[in-house]
Parts: sequence; structure tokens; C-alpha cells
Amino acid sequence: MAILKATSRTFFIPITFLEKDMKTTVAMAYLCMRAIDEIEDHEAIPVEEKADMLRKTAALLKVQPFDSVAYADVIHSYHDILPEVTLRLHDWLYLTPEGIRTQVAASCAEMAEGMAKWALKQWVCHTREDLDDYTYYVAGLVGVMLSDVWRWGAGIETDRELAIGYGRGLQAVNILRNQEEDAARGVNYMPDDWTRDDLFTFAEENLAKADAYNASIKKRSILMFCKIPLALAHKTLATMQKGHDKMTRQEVEQTVAEVDRTTK
Repeated sequence: MAILKATSRTFFIPITFLEKDMKTTVAMAYLCMRAIDEIEDHEAIPVEEKADMLRKTAALLKVQPFDSVAYADVIHSYHDILPEVTLRLHDWLYLTPEGIRTQVAASCAEMAEGMAKWALKQWVCHTREDLDDYTYYVAGLVGVMLSDVWRWGAGIETDRELAIGYGRGLQAVNILRNQEEDAARGVNYMPDDWTRDDLFTFAEENLAKADAYNASIKKRSILMFCKIPLALAHKTLATMQKGHDKMTRQEVEQTVAEVDRTTK
């Protein structure tokens, strides 16, 4: 949990609302995906080597038990610069309950393959289809993985397309928030014929799917986990539409308290 908090303070808040066993499962699954994401994001690793590492990691994730020795060899050249969350991928998988481990590993493998593809494309989207594809791999798959966890751990059935839309919506908000920073490093997720307003519409359409996804969840602890990031995304989107960069820490805390107060 300390690694989780250091890796993502935003994710750490909603996960605290989950019950103990589910909390551990979701935390480990998230850390598995974050381990892969850190390879994709690392600025010191050349794109071709990044893609190669991601593809080899994907191949290892498709076989259980996970070969930690082979994985150490895959990341060996960059062991000294990769973060702890990536170095310990085998630990997160080992701590994921056996009953859901294969599904988590499968989602992570698919994510790694998609990230390898988009690394070689230099993370530039030219069409709506490109944007849908990129956001599926980096965020929609998180929704798919979580839905597998809800089914396994709580018997909750959710719609796969709505789960993907949930992830896409959160990622679209991140893209809007980081647009200038991404442009400075040569990355452009906005399709060629789009304006920023079109990207706002894309985010709103997918956040509406996220709202529908949440409406199907009746267990309060899981609903709280799902509602907090979505509420923050809606408010961040509204903040940016008013010309501001991000929510204040006080606004974040107020949003979490509001969701807690209004969720049955």
C-alpha cells in the first residue's frame, strides 16, 4: 500500500473505501498495470527498446506462473533507472489472489502489447479510431480488468463497453489536462481534424458511459471506489472548460466528502 500511495495518490483515495480483500486485489492489479505503464512512460528508454521490453513482458504475462527470472532479464539493461513498482511486477502478481490472477495478467499482457504498438507510433493519433484504440489500451483495459475483479469478488456483472468508456473518459480528461506538456515532447493525441472542443466532447461522451457503468453497481464499497475518480473527472473537466488548469486540493477533498455523503 505504501508503494501504491507513492505511485498514485489519486488512486489511493478511492481504494481506501474497498473492503480488505478487495482492496488488496485491486491494489495489486493496479500496481501490475502501473509497472507496465512506467516502462512505456520512461523518457530515458529508446522507443524501439521500450516496445521490445513491453512485448517480451506481454509474452511472459500470458504464461502462469510468471517467470520472474526471465522478466529480470527483459528489464536488466534498465534495472538501475526503472522505478520499484516496475522492478517488482512479479511481487504484485504473486500477491494477486490466485482466482483472479490469470485474468489480471491477461489484461496486463494486452495492455503491454498495445503500449508497444503506440510507442512505435510515437503516440500520435490521426483519427478518431486511433484515439479510441490508444485510450482502450492505456485506460479502457483498466475498466475491463476491474470488471473482472468485481465479477470474481462480489458477483457483480457490468457492461464491458461501458467499462471501456469509463477508462476512456478518465484518460481523455488527462489528455486535455496535459495537452501542452505532451505537445512539448512531440506527443499529440488529438486527431488531425479535431479542435480542443472536439476532445472535450469525446471526454463527455465517455464520462456519460462511466455514469451508466456506475449505475449498475449496487455494492456501496465498490460504488464508492468507482464514483470518486468519476466525480473528480467531471469536476476537472468543468474546471478546464472555465479556463483553469486543475482542481485545488480543497476541491478534491470536498468532492470526496460529497460522494461519501450522497452514496447509499
